[in-house]
Formats: sequence, structure tokens, C-alpha cells
Amino acid sequence: MTWKIPLYKIYSDDEDIQSVSKVLKRGTDWALGKENIIFEKLLADYVGMKHCLLFNSGTSALHASLLAGNITKNDKIIVPSFTFIATVNSVKMVDAIPVFADIENERFGLDPLDVERKITKTTKAIIPVHYAGLSCKINEIKKTAEKNNLLLIEDAAESLGSSFKNKLTGSFGDMSILSFAPNKIITTGEGGAVLTNSKKLFERLKLIRSHGRIEKQNYFLSNTKPEYVELGYNWRMSSISAALGISQFNKLEKIISLRKSNANYLSKNLRKFDQIKLPNTPIDSNHVYQLYSILLSKKTLRDKLFQFLTKKGIMSKVYFSPVHKTKYYKKLNFSNNSLSTTEEISTKILSLPIYPNLSKEELNYMINSISEFMEKNS
Repeated sequence: MTWKIPLYKIYSDDEDIQSVSKVLKRGTDWALGKENIIFEKLLADYVGMKHCLLFNSGTSALHASLLAGNITKNDKIIVPSFTFIATVNSVKMVDAIPVFADIENERFGLDPLDVERKITKTTKAIIPVHYAGLSCKINEIKKTAEKNNLLLIEDAAESLGSSFKNKLTGSFGDMSILSFAPNKIITTGEGGAVLTNSKKLFERLKLIRSHGRIEKQNYFLSNTKPEYVELGYNWRMSSISAALGISQFNKLEKIISLRKSNANYLSKNLRKFDQIKLPNTPIDSNHVYQLYSILLSKKTLRDKLFQFLTKKGIMSKVYFSPVHKTKYYKKLNFSNNSLSTTEEISTKILSLPIYPNLSKEELNYMINSISEFMEKNS
């Protein structure tokens, strides 16, 4: 289907094209060029972590984080079910056991009280998710992790630039991951990163990312015999993607500002409808609106609005349906988890387009379409 208004559209300019072209034209260092090091430093300095390592996706970044944290078979990892499935799949990828905790209904992040309830002697880590560009209750979850000596891996895939009490998301955990997939705040097409303050974890992540190889020099520019010390993967980000990442990063504050402006405009015009709950920004947090998710008063209304918007050519999407209710996790007997808030929220939530370069005409078309629907279904 050709959408009048897609769910997301990448914000790009001539600087992005020139940055990528520059790497292409030099004819070398497309895999391990200086751009990778520059982008890593920009991200580490911005978030406030000592080390950053780029990966070819947020999923490989999550997988690598668990491997670096020595998570192994039958270790239990507390995760939300209200997330993109990669958060949970990464746990299965290291043969560990995902333990689903419920979310709270203010920020749609892990409920710290339910996290406490789910901890057992075999629990080894917690992976909280900062949903839609808003911090979860990360301070409480961090205290729980420290009290129980658990590894804390922040899934900050959706929240680059957001903060909790003036501290950026991605800077609370032992490790945190970012994603640069096409619908994220900034994008490299596909890509991810791991941030950490631990030199030990950083060195381990380097081995995992690149075939278990100790890298003292650029592999592609050296004829020195490499040393392989453990099993590793080919999870590097290309220099072409890193160059795009640097260019996108230079626009980060502008992109966030545009997203906020669009979100404020939508909220101002949709506030009149009692059957719609708008995104909430607590006073102690900064929301970057990677998603603009509304809650309808009931599932039937949400489903009808979804269908109505589709007919109008406006793409909307349910972010997220519960992971524990997917066919794969049902097959593994995870569907009987009691996650009442997750299941209630997922039946009422709907994400609307919020990309930076939405025009006023497009915003008004969305508002008028939703208004038309609500007036017919009030």
C-alpha cells in the first residue's frame, strides 16, 4: 500500500549524502575506518559513558551484551513483554531463560515492584526498556539490580537523547544498547551500539564483535598474523554506516526538537477527546518521542480507529503486542504469564506518525481524520 502519511520517514540532508560519498570515493577502509572511532566517541561522550562499541544492529548489540556479561544456559533474565521481540530473543540466543515482568501504566516500562517479585536465586540480569523515547523507572530498577548483585543492561534502542532527572538514558546500566534502525531517533539504515563504563566488558565486547580476534591494528590494512582467542561473530558496523551515523548525530538536537514540536501540536489538538489518553511526560523526564503512542478507552475503539486511519492512507501501528503472546513464545509455554497491565495496555495502544519532517498539512490531515472518527464514535 502507498501511504499518504507513513509511520516514519527518515530525516536526511545533503550532509548525509556527502558523508557517505566521501567514504565510498576513497576506495578503502570501508569496514574499519576512522569514522567508526569518531562515531563511538561522539556517542560515549554524549551519553556520558567511558566506552562505546558500534555493532551492525541493536539486536547484535543486545546479544553481545549478554555474552560479555557471561549469561549462559538456564540463567534467568528479567525482561518486559511489552517491547520489540529482539529484547527477549537476545536472551534465548544465549540459551538463557526470559522471565517476563509486568509494566507500569505511567511510562510503560518495567514495573519495579514486579521486577522485585520475579527475582530468584538463578536471576542474573535485568533488561529494562525505555519505551517510545521516555525513560522507564530506571532509578528504582537500578537500586534493585545493585541490591541483588544483578547485571543491568538498558535497552535504550528507542530513547537516545531522553533523560531521567537530568541523566541521559543509557548511562544507568552496566551496559546499555542503542539502535540506529530506520525508525529510530537517528539512523544508519541498520546499526547499533553498546555503551559501558567497564574496561573489562569493553575488551570482551571487542572480541565478541570481531571473530574473537585481538585487534591491535586495522585487520584489513595489516599483514600481521591475527590472534584468535575465543569464539566471536562478524557484527561490525561498516565505515559507510558510521559516516552516516556521524552526520545524523550532528542533527540529533534538531531532530528531537522537531519531534517534540510535532508531538505538542498533536497533543494540543487531540486533548479534547476524553476517549484518548495522550503520551505522558513526567516532570523529572525528557521525552524524545521516538513513538507517539495514544491509548484509546477500549480495544474495539482502538481497532476501529486503526482501520479508519488505514482507509485514510495514514499508517498507524500497535507498539507493542506482548511478546509472550506470540506464536513462538506460546509454543515455549510462556503465554500463561500473568501480565495484566501489559495485556491491557497492548489492547488499547496505537502509535501515530511522528517523524521530524511531518508538514503542518500532514499533521492537520491526521488531526482532522482522528476528529472525524471520534465525532462519529463518541
